[in-house]
Amino acid sequence: MQKPAIPQDEVERLKVLRSLDILDTPAEERFDRLTRIANRMFDVPIALVSLVDENRQWFKSSVGLEATETPREISFCGHAILGDDIFVVNDALSDKRFADNPLVLENPNIRFYAGCPLTALNGSKLGTICLIDREPKGFSKNDRMVLQDLAAMVEREIELTQLATVDELTNIPNRRGFRILAEQELKLCERQKLPVSLVYLDIDKFKQINDTYGHTEGDRALSIFAENMKRISRDSDVIARISGDEFVILFADAGKKIAESIVGRFKSGLEERGMKENLDYPIGFSHGIVEFNPDVHTSIGELLNAGDQLMYAHKHR
Repeated sequence: MQKPAIPQDEVERLKVLRSLDILDTPAEERFDRLTRIANRMFDVPIALVSLVDENRQWFKSSVGLEATETPREISFCGHAILGDDIFVVNDALSDKRFADNPLVLENPNIRFYAGCPLTALNGSKLGTICLIDREPKGFSKNDRMVLQDLAAMVEREIELTQLATVDELTNIPNRRGFRILAEQELKLCERQKLPVSLVYLDIDKFKQINDTYGHTEGDRALSIFAENMKRISRDSDVIARISGDEFVILFADAGKKIAESIVGRFKSGLEERGMKENLDYPIGFSHGIVEFNPDVHTSIGELLNAGDQLMYAHKHR
């Protein structure tokens, strides 16, 4: 049996998947309607919307299968998310990659599989809409086109969820997306007894940039600010735009002193980018840094409030 490889963008892919807050949620008609359509159109006993996380494929919608998830290492969908095209196995028993796979030898006794990757707004493959039959089956060019159309419909539904957690201009998490990701990161660091620091940032004189140079230039400044945040942050950090000109970074495994040094690099990076872009204005910022203390802070919300207050004090002193 051949285990599926790990996508090159796995860290970012999982971050996007978690930000959707969709895993282990109840069935929804908007997805179930599409798997029912797939079930009828292709005359297969099983149709699924499958999302692939670190260790499993979890079924957001399922027709014809009682299981809610299976291990990623034996999943067909784990192979499907490695490419852009539809992944087809016409006869699993004749395919060396799957002939001894437990899902082939035991229930649900897969013989035919066709899975179309589901692509997030950033290009990451989150899972598939897939078809399964217990008999070998062909898959025509027209079949591919129809499955791609259904996948596009599933993607639109996922995008509606993603847009609720991602800032459209900067393509980084918004306040809701930050809370979801940051709560998970905070719990992980608490379990491992790692320090956590939050930096609350506010762009200085942003209204003046808008009023003097126009809102298009204001949007450019926001985008440059967000891009610089991406550049200085690590995979384990969580960044977000939480309101118009306010941003936040949650640094995992970093105390206040380390966070301060990273903010220094962030400031230098902004100055360099401003010179490179020949900006007519500086992109300055005020910030507040608060280190998580479990005896004082009980939630991400409290950390945000503390950081906001420190930033405000710094801005007006």
